[in-house]
Amino acid sequence: MKAFAQLIGKLLEGICVAILAIMSILVFLNVVLRYGFNSSISITEEVSRYLFVWLTFLGAVLAFNERQHVSVNVFVEKLSARGQSVLRLLTDGMMLFCCYLIVSGSWIQFQLNLNNLAPISGLPQGITYLASVVAGGLIGLLLIARIFSGCVILAKGETR
Repeated sequence: MKAFAQLIGKLLEGICVAILAIMSILVFLNVVLRYGFNSSISITEEVSRYLFVWLTFLGAVLAFNERQHVSVNVFVEKLSARGQSVLRLLTDGMMLFCCYLIVSGSWIQFQLNLNNLAPISGLPQGITYLASVVAGGLIGLLLIARIFSGCVILAKGETR
């Protein structure tokens, strides 16, 4: 399971690098055209905005996979190893519920905004909400794997 998470992490890193490269090229090209030739490509602003939303959500999945999000450990460090494992399972379960709320709410917004087209590019505005559906689903899968491994560790009596 860890190898699968690493593979998905590398894939997401590659996608994020590609998104960042495309955004950089589009914005740089637009700046050169504006200041050098007094013209611009108007679609670049909308496409860059869509890509930035996707970059943010996919980056959140990467950070979650690598446990890079901010955490407060003052209370957790005072617990025993078994208590820390139980608390991790409890918080992972609550985060899984939050992922469900994010995915279900974002899916509704995606469907509602799928027919609303952006004024310049004509892209459906629901694409921005699809990013949170994908991110919530991926984080949910990571949480399920984490909960499963945490339950196995607790059942064996080991600590993480």
